[in-house]
Amino acid sequence: MDVKVFKTFLEVAKTRHFGRAAENLYITQAATSARIKQLESFFGTSLFIRDRNNIKLTSSGERLVAYADIMVNTLEQAKNELALSDTKSMQLILAGTPNIWDAYLQRSLSLITNAFSGCGFQAEALSREQLNRNLIERTLDIAFSFDPLKSDELQSKVVTEMSLLLVSTQDCDVMTALSDNYVYIDWGTRFASEHASRHNKAPAPFLRTSTGRIALDFILDNTGAAYLPSTLVSSQLATKQLFIVEGAELWQRPIYINYRKNAVSMEAIARVEALLQQVECD
Repeated sequence: MDVKVFKTFLEVAKTRHFGRAAENLYITQAATSARIKQLESFFGTSLFIRDRNNIKLTSSGERLVAYADIMVNTLEQAKNELALSDTKSMQLILAGTPNIWDAYLQRSLSLITNAFSGCGFQAEALSREQLNRNLIERTLDIAFSFDPLKSDELQSKVVTEMSLLLVSTQDCDVMTALSDNYVYIDWGTRFASEHASRHNKAPAPFLRTSTGRIALDFILDNTGAAYLPSTLVSSQLATKQLFIVEGAELWQRPIYINYRKNAVSMEAIARVEALLQQVECD
């Protein structure tokens, strides 16, 4: 089955319109309809409910979306990797959660890429669930997370530790910081449980976010407090835009490197792991 058929299915599923899908794919509407019919014939089921001005996915179509997305992405990844074979000896795909990039990986990327000659790199920001799935599906070589990824197929190791500071735009104590525009940042599941235990009497956060960068920009613009990595706030502490909250404990968070146990690029992964152990998070 041609991957173009699955691309067409995904486009129709997204636009819910055969004409718009055809325009987006630069093909005729007749070709779009023919590809969908080919797919329906192959699976022996209807994928769309067709009305004059309303196209909906059937239950079979809903289930196929996830599989089609995986197939298209996997084939595109294979195409990209094979295209590098003439000029690059190998390609490494690295990914981390957005917070990992803000606090750690952004400063480490040049170190990694400069250490490998003849190697291509791809860097992605993904959710924890995407990291786990892509490693298992072999569309990712190395994943970085604040919690170990759980699978018998994966190896997770602590590569370094990151220091989180409770900082505020005012010189204050802990309860004041947690009560005045406090921004809760998702630093992983372990952080969430420890935060609930450590600050069980604190009011609900004013704002929740998945990235330290959003929290930092928000409190600088609006005043407030947040737990942020020392690497991200060193300049603001030096200029007194931010203050370390009085009485707040330093919070150490491990950063994990995750990869497949039987990865074909194990030698390169080991080199990356060794390089990153040289990067200070404080």
